[in-house]
Amino acid sequence: MVERIDGHTILIGLMAYPIRHSMSPTMHNNAFAKLGLNYAYLVFDIDGDQIKAGIDALRTLGMRGSNISMPNKQKVVPYLDKLDKTSQLTGSVNTIVNDDGTLTGYTTDGIGFMKALADENLDITGKKMVLSGAGGAGTPIAIQAALDGVQEISIFNRSDDSQWNNAKRNVSIINAETDCKAQLFDLNDQESFKNEIKSCDIYCDSTAVGMNPLQDETLVSDPSWFHEDMIVFDTVYSPRETKLMQVAKQANVKHILNGLGMMIEQGAAAFKLWTGKEMPVDYIKKIVFDNKDSGH
Repeated sequence: MVERIDGHTILIGLMAYPIRHSMSPTMHNNAFAKLGLNYAYLVFDIDGDQIKAGIDALRTLGMRGSNISMPNKQKVVPYLDKLDKTSQLTGSVNTIVNDDGTLTGYTTDGIGFMKALADENLDITGKKMVLSGAGGAGTPIAIQAALDGVQEISIFNRSDDSQWNNAKRNVSIINAETDCKAQLFDLNDQESFKNEIKSCDIYCDSTAVGMNPLQDETLVSDPSWFHEDMIVFDTVYSPRETKLMQVAKQANVKHILNGLGMMIEQGAAAFKLWTGKEMPVDYIKKIVFDNKDSGH
């Protein structure tokens, strides 16, 4: 790293809070080094109240861009000049590209989700999906899946949760802007939750359930809700095997994925936006998968 840093090094950031545990610097800096690119990726503890100052600094310092994570994905939108279509539909951003002072916001989380499935030779085009959660991960997953041809999405969120209105918005946008049929259910309605999962091709949990301090919890504890030929996808990847994945194993589900592939692929999409180059994904996967302590 020291040998690569000089007066021409281009800075890219990650603005979120808390964020010091992130695997993104490892991923991007190793990719820069592998390709011989004179970039450096650093994380910055910036919460919602500081996001305007962070974006001002991005412009002032001439940074190439930044990733954005919680709690800033929606709060950053008013300070940007342009948004790509997915960001317009989701109302959130996880990647900023600075083109000579013009800041464009992108959302690569949903792209990462779909690419992670494709990497496993899994195609959910024309299929039925059940999704729990409508937050920073769930929203772009739902929108991107609908844009990419998923036929039906049943979204579950607790009606007394702060994301309920966001879930309603997601369903409305999907039905208005795509060919996908979306429905919203209250996660407290366990009978509907069970029936929808039993009849779906893929179940995705986009909530924080299963991640510390909720690592011993799962929204689905009964293996009989699952069937062998479906996909179970948990966006959590620390721990590597969540409680949900363990339940899916008991049901002999053939395709069980954690969020590590999604994390790498959303990063690869951002990497290309900044550099114009393809991230050496196989090389990065080996580094990240071998890092058993990797968190976000």
